Amino acid sequence: MDEGQPQVSGREAAFGDASPERDDAMSGELMADRVASRLRALPQIQRLLEQPEAVRLARASSRAAVAAAFRTVLDRVRAELRLGDVETPTVADLVDRAEALITADRLPGLRRVINATGVIIHTNLGRAPLAAEAVAAAGAAHGYCNLEFDLESGVRGARAQAVEPLLCELTGAQAALVVNNAAAAVLLGLTALAGGGEVIVSRGELVEIGGGFRIPDVIAQGGARLVEVGTTNKTRIEDYAAAVTPQTRVLLKVHQSNYRIIGFTEETSLAELAELAHARGLILMHDLGGGALIDLQAEGRPHEPTVSQCLRGGADIVAFSGDKLMGGPQAGLLVGAETALSPLRRHPLMRALRLDKMSLAALEATLRLYRDPETAIRRIPTLRMLGQGASALQARARRLAQLLEATADVDVEASQGYAGGGALPEQRLASWAVALSHPELSPDALAAQLRAGRPGVVGRVNGGRLILDMLTVADEEVIELAAAVRAALI
Repeated sequence: MDEGQPQVSGREAAFGDASPERDDAMSGELMADRVASRLRALPQIQRLLEQPEAVRLARASSRAAVAAAFRTVLDRVRAELRLGDVETPTVADLVDRAEALITADRLPGLRRVINATGVIIHTNLGRAPLAAEAVAAAGAAHGYCNLEFDLESGVRGARAQAVEPLLCELTGAQAALVVNNAAAAVLLGLTALAGGGEVIVSRGELVEIGGGFRIPDVIAQGGARLVEVGTTNKTRIEDYAAAVTPQTRVLLKVHQSNYRIIGFTEETSLAELAELAHARGLILMHDLGGGALIDLQAEGRPHEPTVSQCLRGGADIVAFSGDKLMGGPQAGLLVGAETALSPLRRHPLMRALRLDKMSLAALEATLRLYRDPETAIRRIPTLRMLGQGASALQARARRLAQLLEATADVDVEASQGYAGGGALPEQRLASWAVALSHPELSPDALAAQLRAGRPGVVGRVNGGRLILDMLTVADEEVIELAAAVRAALI
């Protein structure tokens, strides 16, 4: 053999020169062997159950629950071993992962959070926070109560016997009905009043709100036919009048609660629609959405039409939410003329959509606060937050920053919040916030740590920092919020 020529081993000589494909195949075989070895190294469940920590867990819950947790953990570990080049966890690691699973399973699915997003009526965080009076009333109704029982006569009573008179008193309506949410209120109204007939709506009001709730779909579900009039930006009373036929049952006006069309626009007023509806023997229904009961603008808050104003404008029925601008529990409220509401009260859907006893109790307590508008503004969290002054918000932000300055990099800065929940879409609310940054945690990682705390904290990430907006943080939550941030950074 010539000098300088590489010597070839017997195995290489048998298979020829080495190739990338052959190297890949050998590498794959080695990886498969390594994964198989690591899978075999996983302990059996019986051995895990004999560990002292596992025995302690079994006493606190049950042996079956701990065994089920170990099965889940081992299944996940096997998947991890097959997918990547990771080491087999130790027995202690497996026990820790099982304990974390059991601990997480004990936590309630619905948990309290501190809302630091700056969105007051936050749909994903439960919309309107309840007044203390509403919380107490709901708790008092957890046991037996006179839900459908007249204590004076001793016979069956009406489910909403306390709530509906209050709604009439506060809005000036002849009659009222209560169902489980605003979408249900609109569905019930259109089904009972327009089923088999036509509903006329402006093209500029064919809205979709959260969860894919669309006005055209609700009309179809109610067994009525949609008649669109006007254009997206302009609809005149003549458009409605020309569309009325013997099959027309309802003129529906939908408040632009979660959007605005601006510029070259024209909208038909309630008064004009009422005159047309009543001249033709039709029902005018107004889907108001947010449902303010007091004039927010008169109290220094953003403008929103009130339920009373809509009724005075000529609407036969006004449908609105209990858990948006009204600041109560989830509910769909209908107020208006008795002749218009009677068909709804008798409709079979009414039973399917009725409100539960705890929500009714919370709703009644909220409505009672409105008997004195000043009390309502002071006691109902939604109204109180909408009217906060900049100086109070700035002071709250500075207090939080002082509590955190030794823990993280903090800045106090002006911010903008929102009413949320599809209400006041054009209104940005002046606020103040604390901006957090940390040398070892990204804003997203810090946000995730805060969400996992007890209570969880939900802020917003913006400009490479985590923003904690004081618009939606109460004074009494500041110390708790600071403790949650410190715990997340440990």
